[in-house]
Amino acid sequence: MNGEYFLLIIVAVVIFVFILIITFLRRYKRCPSDRILVIYGKVGKKNLESRTAKCIHGGAAFIWPVIQDYEFLDLTPFSIEINLRSALSKQNIRVDVPSRFTVGISTEDSVMTNAAERLLGLSQQDISKLAEDILFGQLRLVVATMDIEEINSNRDKFLEAVSSNVEAELKKIGLKLINVNVTDLNDESGYIIALGKEAAAKAINDAKKSVAEKNRDGEIGQAEAEKEQRVKVAGALAYAKIGEADAMRQERVKTSEADALAVEGENLAKITIANSDAKRREQQAEAERIAISAEKVKRAKALEDAYAAEKIAEEIRALRDKATQYANVVVPTEIDKQKIEIAADAIAEQTRRLAKGEADAILLKMQAEGKGIYEILSKQAEGFDKIVKAAGDNSRDAVMLMIADKLPEIVKSQVEAIKNLKIDKITVWDNMGGGANGGKPTTANFLSGMLGAVPPFDELFKMAGMELPDYLKGKKPVIDEGKIEPPVIEAEEVKPKPKSEK
Repeated sequence: MNGEYFLLIIVAVVIFVFILIITFLRRYKRCPSDRILVIYGKVGKKNLESRTAKCIHGGAAFIWPVIQDYEFLDLTPFSIEINLRSALSKQNIRVDVPSRFTVGISTEDSVMTNAAERLLGLSQQDISKLAEDILFGQLRLVVATMDIEEINSNRDKFLEAVSSNVEAELKKIGLKLINVNVTDLNDESGYIIALGKEAAAKAINDAKKSVAEKNRDGEIGQAEAEKEQRVKVAGALAYAKIGEADAMRQERVKTSEADALAVEGENLAKITIANSDAKRREQQAEAERIAISAEKVKRAKALEDAYAAEKIAEEIRALRDKATQYANVVVPTEIDKQKIEIAADAIAEQTRRLAKGEADAILLKMQAEGKGIYEILSKQAEGFDKIVKAAGDNSRDAVMLMIADKLPEIVKSQVEAIKNLKIDKITVWDNMGGGANGGKPTTANFLSGMLGAVPPFDELFKMAGMELPDYLKGKKPVIDEGKIEPPVIEAEEVKPKPKSEK
């Protein structure tokens, strides 16, 4: 029966150990490289502050049953398309900024904790929707601080501003910006198209100017060659034409006078036309000046309104950030402070109760020991009182009774002194002669000396400050009040027999 019971215990222990090993292996979780292992529950403290979760990227950890549990966060990036329409730029011109953002959960320590606190349990669609709201707001804010020319021509500056603003906001919920791609820009007024046409026209004009400069250089070279030819030909014909020139001079003088009168009339007409054109241009310039001034005033007023709106938005944002910091820092600190105070009060109360319990236990122990000693001493006193009464209220006789009670033990102690002495193993050479030994053999003197080494009762009593009764000393009986002391029986001296010689 005992063997079967022992076998059942061994089988139960083996099953328990097997279940414990299987449970340990099942609760030991490994984290792949494309995921974050989030352990929540009782995960300890970090820098004296309680942690809501413990995040592990790579490696493994043991998940304690009952007090801990775990989930995984997927690190796979996902793309979000943001079609921002009618966003107000710095020039108060509404533009469309279609873009695509690639985001994913960050693997930084503090940002992973934010992801565990705000994204754990959400689907990828919910996370994408949450990130989309943040991207819309930050992209609209960046567009409002830049001119259309900067957005269109300096794409690096625009993308850097978008990345810095967006990434700071995404870290608050545990996300990281991986890539930004702006596909195209459009505006309702056609300003971007006009800038494109202006750039195209400028390129065409520059090309035409370059062609004209090359043609001019070619014609100049050809003219110089022809000039040299004409100079040489003119040198030969000069003499021939001098006479002809003199003849024709008179004709030209007359012709010039007629031409001068005609030119004077034409110049007067041109002056009238120029005065009319000047007055027209002056009126046109004044109209343009008034229009430009009005446009600049309106633009300045629009910028003032925009700056005022941005100031209000920044103040509201500052209040929101302040409230967020208060909720994230001050409130948990107050809660931890109250927890520490409650724990300290509990420890102090426990210490007081333990000290009181130990003091009560010591008091009870000492009281019990005192009662025990008191009982022992009381019983001894009662025994002593009875002994004194039995001795006729004579304390000396009572002491003698106590000694008589202990006499067997004293005798036993003396006997123990020579108990182990083996007489049969002692060999004594004796010539059995009297001589100087008083007529006694040497063997008798040896035994007498050995027994005399044992202290007598009388000496023992005197050393204790007491007197041995006379009847124990071997004295004759003394008649006292009709009582006769018992006679002392003297023991005969036993003489050892001499050992026969061989």
